[in-house]
Amino acid sequence: MNLKPDEISTLIKNEIENYSNELDVSDFGRVMQVGDGIARIYGLRNCMSGELLKFPHDVYGMAMNLEEDNVGAVILGDDYTIGEGDIVKPTGTVVQMPVGENMIGRVVDALGRPIDGKGPVETEESRPVECPAPGVLDRQPVTEPMQTGIKAIDSMVPIGKGQRELIIGDRQTGKTALAVDTILNQKGKNMICIYVAIGQKQSTVAQLVQTLTDRGAMKYTTVVSATASAAAPMQYIAPYAGCALGEYFMYGGKDVLIIYDDLSKHAVAYRAMSLLLKRPPGREAYPGDVFYLHSRLLERAARLSDELGGGSMTAIPLIETQAGDISAYIPTNVISITDGQIFLESDLFFSGQRPAINAGISVSRVGGKAQTKAMKQVSSQIKLILSQYRELQSFAQFGSDVDPATKKRLAHGAALMAVLRQRQYQPLDLADQVMILYAAVHNMVDDVPADRMPQFEEAFRTYMTERYPEVRHSIEDTGELTKDTEELLVKGIRAFRKQFLSFNQ
Repeated sequence: MNLKPDEISTLIKNEIENYSNELDVSDFGRVMQVGDGIARIYGLRNCMSGELLKFPHDVYGMAMNLEEDNVGAVILGDDYTIGEGDIVKPTGTVVQMPVGENMIGRVVDALGRPIDGKGPVETEESRPVECPAPGVLDRQPVTEPMQTGIKAIDSMVPIGKGQRELIIGDRQTGKTALAVDTILNQKGKNMICIYVAIGQKQSTVAQLVQTLTDRGAMKYTTVVSATASAAAPMQYIAPYAGCALGEYFMYGGKDVLIIYDDLSKHAVAYRAMSLLLKRPPGREAYPGDVFYLHSRLLERAARLSDELGGGSMTAIPLIETQAGDISAYIPTNVISITDGQIFLESDLFFSGQRPAINAGISVSRVGGKAQTKAMKQVSSQIKLILSQYRELQSFAQFGSDVDPATKKRLAHGAALMAVLRQRQYQPLDLADQVMILYAAVHNMVDDVPADRMPQFEEAFRTYMTERYPEVRHSIEDTGELTKDTEELLVKGIRAFRKQFLSFNQ
């Protein structure tokens, strides 16, 4: 192509005018060392703490240690494809969790990727897994009850929406069973549930998902799973990922229940990561910030002010103890962060008292504020009756001569203990709980044999529904036990009790 001199000069002028001397700088690093799920990277100069890093073969990591000459990162997945000298690219964002309505009913891993075989999850938004907790002015007091459907909890250690209530006890004492029953009881109550499984067997998580599916609870539940086979970093971020999902719904004005099962394994995963990152170990080899690990997670549970939509996130963390020792490091940490604890005792569990709640150590720091008036009316004496019963029981076993008044109190305590037993996967409505607890507290079931109490209770619920439906409707509609309703309830209890005892003699 022949260009005229004036055309050439015009082209040169245009090139000079449009010339830019800006350099396109791409920040990347190289792997210096890799192993045990930890990578040390050289060259990432503008890296953020908690930043998502991209390794070759679509493997991701998270920056944890920002040191003078290298970055210590944990690998979120398998590290066998990563080698020394591999290029690592920063993403410019911290680790995030995809959030949205489509996450409901799914089983996902700690990065929000589906693992239930139902195809991809279509979400448009994501939230950082680590977020600041709502401030004091962004919250409002916990006053609305979050019914668990478990008589012993709703009567003695009530939980309110926005509360953090710890379930603590040895392994195999029914901690997960309480959590699952609480999820089942939210059916039809406009509550979104999130269950975070940390360090559990895959078969256990699969069984739990099947249970929730069979009972129709997966329609309002998301399961975030980081099983025992998952890398420690995945177990570490799983509860934060679940919390980020819960916050999405909470800030959308909805009520959320999140279960962390369990934070003992979470602390162990964090300890393993920290030791591999050469962080200094402290008590029981945990790093010094292990308290902050759980406090910054649990503080995110709240009941938001009306200006922010009035949504709530109720957190129920689980902690496993060794031989009932609640004075160990991690249990005392989490007890001091939460608003109360439900202590499950091995001796009670193996004696057949299930749920095996120790009423003496268990406490809710929100208490009666998170109870309806009806439940307050019937449950105010329960803890006192049980504490007297335990004390009398310890004395009565040594002496054979027990006076009639003591015998009566022992029978009353034993009947109340029998009433507080509850079968798994059978949460009860508020009205059902109030009616049977009223009968137990007012000495109306003391002569019912303990082994016959489940049959008595089941038949009593059916009887009251058929013969005195107005009692149930009144409790459900008003939330309290009015004088007229109480008279009808007493009449119904006496009539049924007479019928039941005569039939079973």
